[in-house]
Amino acid sequence: MRFVVLSRSTRIHSTARLVAAARAAGHSVRVVDPLDVELGLAAPGPSLRWKGGRFPRADVVIPRIGVSIHQYGLSVVKQLELAGIPVLNGAAAIEASRHKMRSLQLLAAAGLPVPRTVMASGPRGLAGLVERVGGVPVLLKVLSADGKGGVMVCESLQSLEAALEAVHGLGRDLVVQQYLRGGRGRDLRALVVGGQVVAALRRRAAAGRFARTLRRGARFDAVRLPARHARIAAEAARVLDLRFCAVDMLDEKEGPLVFEVNASPSIREAEAACQVDVDGAGRLDDQAERAGRARLERRRRGGGAHGIAAGRIGGGVRGDGGGGEPGEDGGDDGEAHAGNLRFRPFHSRDGRG
Repeated sequence: MRFVVLSRSTRIHSTARLVAAARAAGHSVRVVDPLDVELGLAAPGPSLRWKGGRFPRADVVIPRIGVSIHQYGLSVVKQLELAGIPVLNGAAAIEASRHKMRSLQLLAAAGLPVPRTVMASGPRGLAGLVERVGGVPVLLKVLSADGKGGVMVCESLQSLEAALEAVHGLGRDLVVQQYLRGGRGRDLRALVVGGQVVAALRRRAAAGRFARTLRRGARFDAVRLPARHARIAAEAARVLDLRFCAVDMLDEKEGPLVFEVNASPSIREAEAACQVDVDGAGRLDDQAERAGRARLERRRRGGGAHGIAAGRIGGGVRGDGGGGEPGEDGGDDGEAHAGNLRFRPFHSRDGRG
């Protein structure tokens, strides 16, 4: 099968691992920099061109859209969806996960447990917002329309004052969430692939530091996830329609609270801490293959592409493409979407996924 990975560079760790695993399984893979894709809207329909020529022929496209190219990258993903090409994850799902308050609204509406959270249009009255979620420690998130926000763990009033200085004058929306206290200040991260938890980590985030993601400066350790936590993580992925994602949870006595879902998590920490066997599996997720084969079957029956002239998406050549500098494809978690790579299944304490 022919796979296209949308990524700024083959030198990004997760992109390289995805390409290697797909090729080991006998798939043809091309890496396409989304910024090299030109979108057109005119009769007889929308079109895509890559580096001035035809867009590579693809049975499945795996987006790895970083925050640095958020808006344009999502437009490329949406255009591919209009073409009837299976895309994992879709544009709407990626966008929902990137908007931290909107994703929590969707999760809460579906009955999933989320931490006490407040949102404001600026830093004025921040101390009062912190009190409304139960006082320090808190997670302070700065939101922006282009997805280039930041986050900070505030464990004391002093760190809260430092946060005020960091965000003062930005004029951006703020989200304040309750966080874990004292020695329990370690949250949980579950990697979900195809509705199943495949790895879980306990993370200790660096406090008092304003950074783009909690991954920066954090420590990770493998953990066996209780069955209830695994079910909630899988349900969060389902609600946001994400085939691959990381679900971040607070591990409270009353049960897990989902405080963020990332559509573009790094797989580096899972490989190191959990010894997840990416290369040994060597396959893309079965969903990607099924989706691609279903599209091939429709084409054989004369279904063609949907919404985009079939002749405008042309033959691809096996090999690498893309450019850019390493790290430019940073997603929600500082590294691009790991695609729908099949990991060795992770089992919760009761033996279920």
